[in-house]
Amino acid sequence: MNVYDFDNTILRGDSTARFYAFCLARTPRMWLDIPCQLINGALFLMRIRKKEAYKQRLLRFLNWIDVDAAVEAFWARNFCRVKSWYKKQHRPDDVVISASPEFLIRPACERLGIARVIGSPIDKNTGLYQGNNCHGEEKVRAFRARFGSVQPDEFYSDSYSDSPMARISRRAFLVRGETLRPW
Repeated sequence: MNVYDFDNTILRGDSTARFYAFCLARTPRMWLDIPCQLINGALFLMRIRKKEAYKQRLLRFLNWIDVDAAVEAFWARNFCRVKSWYKKQHRPDDVVISASPEFLIRPACERLGIARVIGSPIDKNTGLYQGNNCHGEEKVRAFRARFGSVQPDEFYSDSYSDSPMARISRRAFLVRGETLRPW
């Protein structure tokens, strides 16, 4: 099996940031929250606020939208951002593991024919975490919880923060745009 990060690996860009911007353009109520989001971002950048708290605050807007309809409309417009290198090597046993909300990336993965998706467990109606942020070492824990001691044949990511997954894989590749390089 091959395992892939999602954002900036299979997809050009960050799905959560793009989804936020997509919803912001369609939900006037979200504009009222911009000052609080700027403070939220500043606290995160100054390392006063942890990533999970930052993401939960960012995703508070989910309370104000029809999430299923928004996700469907988002992927109708953004599915074209899937990188061509991935489409050429897709296998039926591929796995995606990502820090992005699972509810957000699962529909795109299903359109790609990827049935096995592990993302951050975030409640799509509240934006609250229902478990740990699937990042760094947590990716390995989540992978092991689902697949046991299986060793991925290949792992692909755009970020060295995914080194823990790269270490448990037979081969790993760093993705830069459409270019793949050995880890």
